[in-house]
Amino acid sequence: MEIIAKALKEGRTTLSEYESKQVLSSYGIPVTREVLVNDLQRLKAAASEIGYPLVLKGCSSDIAHKTEKGLIRVDIRNEEEARSAFEEIMGHMSASGAVLVQEMIKGQRELVIGLTRDPQFGPCVMFGLGGIFTEILKDISFRVAPLEKRDALEMMHDIKGHKILEAVRGMEAADLDMFSDILIKVGQIGLENEAVKEIDINPVIISGSKPVAVDALVVLEQGKK
Repeated sequence: MEIIAKALKEGRTTLSEYESKQVLSSYGIPVTREVLVNDLQRLKAAASEIGYPLVLKGCSSDIAHKTEKGLIRVDIRNEEEARSAFEEIMGHMSASGAVLVQEMIKGQRELVIGLTRDPQFGPCVMFGLGGIFTEILKDISFRVAPLEKRDALEMMHDIKGHKILEAVRGMEAADLDMFSDILIKVGQIGLENEAVKEIDINPVIISGSKPVAVDALVVLEQGKK
């Protein structure tokens, strides 16, 4: 894949959020609508294209944890707020950094989907509760790739909090077919790209009933293709 090959050639071991989502999108995984900008003119055009409310994020391959670095602004409602957020974020970025202008996905349920490359078993797909609960609760399940739909459905049911996927408190039941498809495709990415060491898609927000990858990080291993 060209994005991965380019990063490896540049000696990098991580893709930016924007690049990571391009990899996901190329496999048909639903991601947020977003535009990468580095000046106010492009910011205005991107905001017009996507529509408010927006999320603005600092975007660079050397930034893995944006929240801790104060590089995320959410629920931006107008051009004045967008300009202010853009200038604040760019003030913390390196010369090569840019800002990701992203649609704001509304949903109360957050999941995590990922991949890790085990020395013995190869690519293993992960599913669990996402957002801040990933590290706190560690409610996750794993399967070795390649996955079939039955495997994906089983691993979703394996987590203790699996009822979050059901219809609850006026929220629709999650589209398990879409979730299954994402899990299968994440495994496929690992199988088809030996250089992909890890994938972290967190959070995956359920918007209505549909899962959308809101943030993503792909970690690479040099010396692989």
